Amino acid sequence: MSGANEYRPFILALALALALAELIWRRWGLGRGYDLGSAAASLGVMVLGIVPKQIGALVLGTVLFALSWLAPWRMPMDDWRIWVACFLGVELAYYWFHRCSHMIRWFWANHAVHHSANEFVLPSAYRLGWFGPLMGSWLFFAPLVLIGFPPAMVMGLLGINLLYQYLLHTELVGRLGPLEWVLNTPSHHRVHHSREEAYLDCNFGGVVIVFDRLFGTYRAEPEGRRLDYGLVHRLESNNPLRIGLHELGALWHDVLVVPGWRQKVAVLFASPADSERLAESSRA
Repeated sequence: MSGANEYRPFILALALALALAELIWRRWGLGRGYDLGSAAASLGVMVLGIVPKQIGALVLGTVLFALSWLAPWRMPMDDWRIWVACFLGVELAYYWFHRCSHMIRWFWANHAVHHSANEFVLPSAYRLGWFGPLMGSWLFFAPLVLIGFPPAMVMGLLGINLLYQYLLHTELVGRLGPLEWVLNTPSHHRVHHSREEAYLDCNFGGVVIVFDRLFGTYRAEPEGRRLDYGLVHRLESNNPLRIGLHELGALWHDVLVVPGWRQKVAVLFASPADSERLAESSRA
């Protein structure tokens, strides 16, 4: 993984250059707005998350490498068929991780950061929760190393998955024809980031969209209009600390409000909507 670190400055510079090009295109090419305050807040979330995310990456790597010793065999890294199988395995694991991040409030408390931007532009991709591995995201990828895929392969393909998704956070790329059937595209991901009721909790794929089609969570982008983006309970703040911690704080508050350990567990692991209703009923 140390070799990947050499490319980080180049990747970051390319991401910033693409974001600048998008800003120019939106403002002066399309005459469309661009919220510089929100974009700066997204950068702030990324900067404040450097240390906790480095710790999280260490946790993820340590856990996966430790679990790999329990595997009955280890698959080789020099066979392209193993790479293809691992890619599909990582995509499936990511699909369920992402889906559970919407359906279980414990995981949503971290993932809500990513949906907090009210404008769908490339810098909104920087809004990533700070505590994923510390809150158990490694659980979804552990089965891959337990059946013999090398941890370095799993982590490398997961990194590619996340890098690919940066390019999905834009309104400047339309539909991509036949590729829409297989790949996750900006069109699919715009739907994923919509706060409209008809499009909540769908299109969870990383690089591919096939698992959404298989498991019934695919929704197509409506034609002829733009979607409304952001959280259902819209967050207007551009304070990176508030963006990064607001839903964790709300979850902690709701856990304290409800009586009894059974209800507290329910608040933690119910869906976000059910969890909030349970806490609201306790306050009434």
